[in-house]
Amino acid sequence: MDKVAIVILNWNGAKMLRQYLPSVLEHSRTQAAVYVADNASTDDSIDLLRSEFPECRLILLDRNYGFADGYNKALRQVDAEYYLLLNSDIEVTSQWLTPLIALMDTHPDVAACQPKLLSVADRTRFEYAGACGGYLDRYGYPFCRGRIFDNVEQDQGQYDHTADVLWATGAALMIRSRDYWKAGGLDGRFFAHCEEIDLCWRLRIQGRRIVCEPASKVYHVGGGTLPKSNPMKTFLNFRNNLTMLYKCLPGNELKKVMRVRWWLDYVAAFQMLLLKGNFGDFRAVFRARRAFKSWRKQFADDRLRIQAGRQGGKIAEQTDFSLLWMCYVKGHRRFSEIVG
Repeated sequence: MDKVAIVILNWNGAKMLRQYLPSVLEHSRTQAAVYVADNASTDDSIDLLRSEFPECRLILLDRNYGFADGYNKALRQVDAEYYLLLNSDIEVTSQWLTPLIALMDTHPDVAACQPKLLSVADRTRFEYAGACGGYLDRYGYPFCRGRIFDNVEQDQGQYDHTADVLWATGAALMIRSRDYWKAGGLDGRFFAHCEEIDLCWRLRIQGRRIVCEPASKVYHVGGGTLPKSNPMKTFLNFRNNLTMLYKCLPGNELKKVMRVRWWLDYVAAFQMLLLKGNFGDFRAVFRARRAFKSWRKQFADDRLRIQAGRQGGKIAEQTDFSLLWMCYVKGHRRFSEIVG
């Protein structure tokens, strides 16, 4: 068994692998095994890996299973104490693994952790996908230390302390293998988007901790598979977010939150159409809500099981306030202004 297995899920990402895999190998090879799991790429990814990176262990999947189930199928073939799910567009830094491993080794109650995530495009700023650890507001809107909606902060050391969070970014997620499988892994039905938030939330419900360790630092390109304005990304984000809320919210909150989200989602859709002229994203929100309604019953047993396994009371990192109200009414655009 490996102590740490870094697993990079790839789909037609030869360009990213050529650019960023060398840093992973250079700064990780003494502390971890490095795997690349390929989601049936049609570019030259496999030839590249075999010719230029023979030290990587290859896992070849028979088709594109997406991010969520692709990782599930790949990780079943990996024997390690800690998995580290790593995007192919991540540039790591010297000794980046050391603080993460030390945290996990000394805190058995921590199921998963992430490093500080900074932007490749502007190395002084956090990166949207996870910044310095994630939270959820009352209505399921994710935000981070260092990122509120599209407002991404400059890194001035303001979050350079280890902190408990609700979710760790799937771009660079270290997780105990036993916790991963005990929680059921990523939900493969999601395909992509919100899957790591869903997994981390389920772990928090079980009483396990999720932590950001900013002593570890990596740089992320972001948006490598689907650009930000892609209607498919909008569809997956809305559908999966609603599904995650249905699975994880306690019974005394579920109906109220879902009623409010009905209004908020359609307001968002018309804003996309009327203010941005984006008909594709407008349609995607309607499609997402229909898709959630049609498949919600598939998750009824999941919801019962998740709620039956609930440990303790309220999860502190899922806040009581509305992020929309805090941001667009009160004008708070920084994490420290909202949470303190």
